[in-house]
Amino acid sequence: MTSKTTYVGENRIDSVHESSGDVFTSYIPTSDFSVREHFSPTDIFATALAQSVFAHLVVLAKDRHIDITGATCDLKKTMYYEPRRIGEIFCVFKFPNSYTLEEQEFLENAVRNSPVYLSLNEDIKKIFLFEYKN
Repeated sequence: MTSKTTYVGENRIDSVHESSGDVFTSYIPTSDFSVREHFSPTDIFATALAQSVFAHLVVLAKDRHIDITGATCDLKKTMYYEPRRIGEIFCVFKFPNSYTLEEQEFLENAVRNSPVYLSLNEDIKKIFLFEYKN
């Protein structure tokens, strides 16, 4: 087992990682879906993409001595209706260092080959932009 997830009540859902005991919480969005005070399950799903990308990059970049410390991903998830689903994930990856063109190509290719990216449904639009320090 990887985790145990429990609906606690009052729109709160807790998940406990089996090995570490780490807990994260998400909330069911309000009925009108306009007030977003906490991560929803679909927010966590989309955010897992950025987390997966950075984990993947760190492992692969280490062998090439490429440091991505301080890199960020500004992410926006867009929901579609009929059926209700994640329709689009828009990411701006910002890298705080200068990289050669070869290193940039490596990083961008690695982003598109991270485990979560490769697991996403093909119907989800994935729009990625990359910014590098000059």
